[in-house]
Amino acid sequence: MSLLPDNLQRDLTSARELVLRHGWNSTAYQILNPGIEHWFDQGGDAVVGYTRRCGYLLAAGAPVCARGELGRVTREFEAFARGLRCRVCYVCAEERLRSLFADSRDHAIVAAGEQPAWDPQEWAGIVRTRKSLRNQVRRAANKGIHVEDVEGDRAAGDPEFAEVLRAWLISRRLPPLHFLVEPEVLGGVVEGRMVLAARQGGRMVAYLIASPVPARDGWFIEELARLPDAPNGTSELLIDAAMRRFAEQGCAYATMGLVALAHDCFLTNPWWLRTLMRWARAHANRFYNFRGLEGFRAKMQPSRWEKVWFISNEPRFSMKALYAVGAAFSGISPIRAVAIAILKGAAEEVRKLTRRA
Repeated sequence: MSLLPDNLQRDLTSARELVLRHGWNSTAYQILNPGIEHWFDQGGDAVVGYTRRCGYLLAAGAPVCARGELGRVTREFEAFARGLRCRVCYVCAEERLRSLFADSRDHAIVAAGEQPAWDPQEWAGIVRTRKSLRNQVRRAANKGIHVEDVEGDRAAGDPEFAEVLRAWLISRRLPPLHFLVEPEVLGGVVEGRMVLAARQGGRMVAYLIASPVPARDGWFIEELARLPDAPNGTSELLIDAAMRRFAEQGCAYATMGLVALAHDCFLTNPWWLRTLMRWARAHANRFYNFRGLEGFRAKMQPSRWEKVWFISNEPRFSMKALYAVGAAFSGISPIRAVAIAILKGAAEEVRKLTRRA
């Protein structure tokens, strides 16, 4: 039984129906996560998931609608934003939306990163030919790790999932992120999601949640959380199990989502943003391991890398838009989030020095 007010439950139900009908952006199902508001067009044939920060409506990916209606829906949504005296930034938009605005003088497009994509039908062959990946999967299995399917409703109420998530978040340098990297996925709509748990001797050590990408007959591996002491190869074993299930379903598409700043894709951005992103890639790995995340996914030999974009309805992408995106992900002032991360990192270094002493 839902504990949400009736109007919010109706909104979620309507949004999910539209996602199942038209969801093409890999983040489409994420608009059903906690903290996302919903705007519907007048006919009820389109929905945009968004959050409001710093004078912007930050749209989660792209509007969910029929492809031929994308132009009309973006115009209506941007008119709604103007009524609130806000601009719009589409966060983690993909090729359909980029193509729509490619020649627009009223929209600025910048690269955020890339996401790896696979054809699950090719996954078994990838494992056979990638010795390092195969060894990691085998290592976890030899440690007694086995993977089981879990019903979404059961996972949402299982304290073991909450404990794994808590331990995983504590181990991160940055404060918990939100919006399109919301950790409380099980607090939203769980129906239709795939949930896998990795257990060792009856104890859960990790879990994976995948969300459907209906219009591409695919899946998005949205969250993978593990205990700090989970055996090496546990993450690879979970991904292998998920990919094989996708293949059994006959799916044609799978992704693990955005890798920010991947492959120097930001080199076409404005000079000031390019400078910030280059600095972040070079020096911010202490807080967010851009290069490590890219390497982890690259070793699984994706079929291709797809560019992911930030698109704002302004002639030039602004520092204010970037700040609003940061605020959406951090849930607090980006400056405060960085300060917390620095303090947390300093405290960890002190603990390491104390242990050595």
